[in-house]
Amino acid sequence: MKKQNPADKVEQWPIDRLVPYAKNSRTHSDAQVAQIAASIKEWGFTTAVLVDEDGGIIAGHGRLMAARKLGMTEVPVMVAAGWSDAQKRAYVIADNKLALNAGWDNELLALELADIQGLGFDVELTGFSDEEIKALQPPDFSPGTEEDQSNLDQKALTTCPACGHEFHS
Repeated sequence: MKKQNPADKVEQWPIDRLVPYAKNSRTHSDAQVAQIAASIKEWGFTTAVLVDEDGGIIAGHGRLMAARKLGMTEVPVMVAAGWSDAQKRAYVIADNKLALNAGWDNELLALELADIQGLGFDVELTGFSDEEIKALQPPDFSPGTEEDQSNLDQKALTTCPACGHEFHS
């Protein structure tokens, strides 16, 4: 017998039918829920909430919070039918942790974000802040001005805290 794949069928369920898992160890700040809500507004609901047969949430707590923030009354769900309690509880953790185990090719990421930004798209919808995007940019090694050079040529007088000897550094 073929094992049922929850993604084989997506249904629309009323939000009130969904029950958050009380022991969900993943947290969602208000700012992160706002990011998810902005993502849903831009692209729609691209990943359904994973629930058990009774509506218990296995994956998608943040998406449910964002849907509530947006005033939605229904969300897409996939039902994980026949999963044991251990499987459900383990997947609550695995769904979040497995994604965190991935890395980034920072050079390609910086190029892609720059290209997307060049198209006039709000790249903060990707979840990266302006500071994170700036940190991806390579350092500027272009030659400085004569004033920059003169600042580098200045030597400061430094005093050794142990012996009191003064020297130029």
